Amino acid sequence: MLERISRLPFFYLLQNKSIRNFVFLFLIQSSNILISLLAMPVLVRAVGVSEFGLVNLSFSVILLFNVLVSYGYNLSGPRNIALAADNSEVLSQTFSEIIWSKSLLAAIALVFIFILGTGFGFFEEYLFILSWSTILLFSEATATIWFFQGKESLHWASLANVFGKLLYLGLIIGLINDPSGSYLANFFLGATAILTNLILLAYIHFGLNIRLRWPDVRSIWQSWKNNLLLFFSGMTAHLAVNGGVIILSFFASAQVLGLYGMAERVAMVLRIAPTLITQAAYPRASVLFYQDSGKCYQFLRKVQWASLAVGLAIGVLVNLFAPGIIQLVSGKDLGDAVAILKILAFLPLLAGLNIVNMLIILVTDEKKTLFHSTWGFCVYMLAASVLLTHYYGGTGLAVALLTTELAAFLFTSVLLWKSKAHILTEYYRGFFSRHYHS
Repeated sequence: MLERISRLPFFYLLQNKSIRNFVFLFLIQSSNILISLLAMPVLVRAVGVSEFGLVNLSFSVILLFNVLVSYGYNLSGPRNIALAADNSEVLSQTFSEIIWSKSLLAAIALVFIFILGTGFGFFEEYLFILSWSTILLFSEATATIWFFQGKESLHWASLANVFGKLLYLGLIIGLINDPSGSYLANFFLGATAILTNLILLAYIHFGLNIRLRWPDVRSIWQSWKNNLLLFFSGMTAHLAVNGGVIILSFFASAQVLGLYGMAERVAMVLRIAPTLITQAAYPRASVLFYQDSGKCYQFLRKVQWASLAVGLAIGVLVNLFAPGIIQLVSGKDLGDAVAILKILAFLPLLAGLNIVNMLIILVTDEKKTLFHSTWGFCVYMLAASVLLTHYYGGTGLAVALLTTELAAFLFTSVLLWKSKAHILTEYYRGFFSRHYHS
């Protein structure tokens, strides 16, 4: 019986590392999505729409500082791990360097938030919630998904992630019952993430014999120099994708922030789909590119078609069921939130346009191209967001974010053509052909 099951196409596909990587990344991200969708109505009903708006704003501020903490290692790390997969000494050195670098950056970010909040009066309305949310800086610093992604072995990371998210859901259901407990929402998220991260760090150190060592300060400094362009690219890309709620806070009340926050939370967990596909394909694309470029281009074409199909399906379904989704989240019929969600539903589709451009940039280590393209569409996003938010509020912001994805594709394509025209030519030569072989 077991032998018959093992012969099924599904199990045959799981023998492919890229598909297996995708499946476990899907498990990680789908559990994140499910728990986020389950947690949101619990929080909204316990603390109210206005207080939820401040919780979401604090979360957005921390996410912005977490770009500093990640410092591009979530992009460079998987590639470095994949290329050094058979050398335990190099793996230990790379792993230790990234973990300690991110931990130091988390401490710097914490001090920076403290200075801005207490010395310059920033975050005045929600400083207490933000202070408890800073634990998320250290959950980002200790995260090891990038390592398992590079190793193309995500099963333990996916199980740990599910455990942590279920623990988080249990804590908010049991301990947050009124607006006075809103400060615990982001704290519980960070604390449970750190717990699972420490378990995975112990497994890597003792189970995989990848030693966590004190790195040379000079190696940390050198890695910061190497990743500087990736950091700036990550910062601008984050602003372009997730900075909307911060911009909206200058124009809107906490009530409006709450309405937008509900729609944005749903849309952003859906936007994980193209990111998930990119992360799953990245290690395999890196190896294939240097082994057989023809197979790499064939692989990228399959990734592109899959991402567009997934994005279109998500957009249509969410657009159709937007009223029911908002009703489920808030327990109320909130027309403004529904209108925003209907627009943001197509974020995954437009984000999917740029997946192959990003993979080509990452596998060829085109940091300057990434840097210039992200700055280009970030400037567009800031200008469009301020203008449309000023006149049309949350709906205008949603339109600005949607068109930013299209601007990102255009900016990146033009710049990539200037530096890697031969790669794009080879890729698009077979993109519309039905007769290439896998």
